[in-house]
Amino acid sequence: MQAKQRYIISVTTHSLPKSRRLHDAAAFAAVFRFRHQVRSHYVQIYAKPNGLPYSRLGIIVSKKVERGAVKRNWIKRLFRETFRTFQNNSGTEQMDWVMRLRHPVSADIATQFTAEIRLLMHQLQKCHD
Repeated sequence: MQAKQRYIISVTTHSLPKSRRLHDAAAFAAVFRFRHQVRSHYVQIYAKPNGLPYSRLGIIVSKKVERGAVKRNWIKRLFRETFRTFQNNSGTEQMDWVMRLRHPVSADIATQFTAEIRLLMHQLQKCHD
C-alpha cells in the first residue's frame, strides 16, 4: 500500500486583530447614532470618528439576507480584507466602521463587490474630512 501524500500549502494570512473589531452592542449603537452613512445595492456602511490610534470594524451579515453560513463567512472575509487593505493604502482618519450586507452577493461579482466597498469607504472618509 502506498501512503497518502499530504500537501501542506503555506498561505500568509492577514488577520484582523480583536482590538480592531467592534464587539458590543453599545459600540455598534454609537456608530449608528452618528448617522454618517452611505449605501449601494449590496452594502450599507456607517462611520464615526473614534479618537483611537486605529480604526475598528463591525460587520452585519444577516441570515435573512444570506442563508448559508459558509457564504456569510465568505462575505465577512471580503469585508475584513477590504477594510484591512483600505486602512493600509490610505492615510485615513481613524474611524469606527460598520458594514451591513443588504442583498446577497455571488462569487462572480466578488471583485465588483470589494471595489464598491472601497468606493463607499472613500466617500465616507472624504465627507468627514
